[in-house]
Amino acid sequence: MDPTEEIRREMVAEINSNPSPREMLEREHGRGNVWDTQELGNEFEVMGFMAPFCVVKRKSDGQLGSVMFQHSPRFYFNFQADKR
Repeated sequence: MDPTEEIRREMVAEINSNPSPREMLEREHGRGNVWDTQELGNEFEVMGFMAPFCVVKRKSDGQLGSVMFQHSPRFYFNFQADKR
């Protein structure tokens, strides 16, 4: 049993009940910190998904971290570097 499943389900429902346009996500998370699917693939290697999170490795320096995503329109945002 995944102890994060219930909270992640709530987050998915909240994020996708009122998905944000790119401009709003960029205001909230900073320009250059919002990616569509192609842009994400250009900058990161996707390691895995557990909605609304995606584990990624930044191609430029190998930094592991996570991004959040909304389903439609599909945007990834809020990169958080792994602190380990």
